[in-house]
Amino acid sequence: MTEYQDIFEGVKQGSRKLTGLSNEKVNQVLHNLAILAVENTDFLLEENQKDLDRMEPTNPMYDRLLLTEERIQNIAGEIIQVSALPSPLHHVLESKTLENGLSLEKTTVPLGVIGIIYEARPNVTFDVFTLALKSGNGLVLKGGSDADFSNRAIMSLIHQVLEVNELPTSAFQLLPADRAATKALLEAVGFVDVIIPRGSQGLINFVRENAKVPVIETGAGIVHTYVDESADLAKAKEIAFNAKTRRPSVCNSLDCLIIHEAHLPVLNDLIQPMLKSKVQVFADEKAFAALNANELISRADESHFGTEFLGLKMSIKTVANLDEALDHIAAYSSKHSEAIVAENQETIDRFLLEVDAAAVYANASTAFTDGAQFGLGAEIGISTQKLHARGPMALKELCSYKWIVRGNGQVRQ
Repeated sequence: MTEYQDIFEGVKQGSRKLTGLSNEKVNQVLHNLAILAVENTDFLLEENQKDLDRMEPTNPMYDRLLLTEERIQNIAGEIIQVSALPSPLHHVLESKTLENGLSLEKTTVPLGVIGIIYEARPNVTFDVFTLALKSGNGLVLKGGSDADFSNRAIMSLIHQVLEVNELPTSAFQLLPADRAATKALLEAVGFVDVIIPRGSQGLINFVRENAKVPVIETGAGIVHTYVDESADLAKAKEIAFNAKTRRPSVCNSLDCLIIHEAHLPVLNDLIQPMLKSKVQVFADEKAFAALNANELISRADESHFGTEFLGLKMSIKTVANLDEALDHIAAYSSKHSEAIVAENQETIDRFLLEVDAAAVYANASTAFTDGAQFGLGAEIGISTQKLHARGPMALKELCSYKWIVRGNGQVRQ
């Protein structure tokens, strides 16, 4: 880690200057960045194209890597949205005065220095900086080599805005896109307070198994939608289609459609919009027998369940009742987002109660699992674990707390 120690030390020291910034100053920086991003659209697209030229368009990561003028406009809009949110810092969560006269306040503070390890998603560079600055945290970014030109272009704009506003650029750093930098970040004990991986299950597993710094798991989504016997099939058709095809490469997209066997006679109609969108379907035996022959439809095997496809692929599982649906989800879910389409309220209530996931839906698309859609602004990731934070991690989730104790000479007997 020696060659990276100066970088980590710089972030740690620089982050100490962020806690005391006024919310007005932070918002000014974010507004400046949003404007600068739009003004430099051509520059960002040129650098992004260098990354795109190195990736096959058929790669599921291609869409995540892609920047467009519209996406840059949306990113700028999200930066402005975050600036409009209240500061999460210095809120008194609890206060009391003890019998001995000590005054106690439980107050929100930054986590400190956050390390982000992510793959081919350059928008993450904008998102996490925005949230880190607003929550007073320093940042060490380790992007993938697939997006290195894009990430460095974005970081150059971030540093430009920080310099103009006389804030420490040292507090926000992008490491080289190599394995040595990853290893150094995972072992940066004493410099980095928490690491948040964003990417495939393989990346998340690697970080969890090799990090010496605390880790919050985010990202991987093996997502199911269960169409119950009581479902409104018109709703089911729209919900499943949206969850699968809106953006197939994102973590909240549908991977497995669970169908009650009572609906097998209408399964062809239910998935017709997906077939028109070239979704490749892997159906279990009952579903396969019910479907009309189509080059996009094949028999499923065990590998097609519990798989995050990140593309235009989907499995179908047939069940006889809610219990079988719940068992299948429990066996294969990554605890990200799960949905039921049903009209029977008892069935809905039981699904919402028993499914163990960060976001559980009734009669809605899982595409909504997103910080902006939840009204939280941009997110740093979707946490699939239970300690500290769960679901979209936005400003409040990037804070810890400390106890402030005021006395007048008290000593303990």
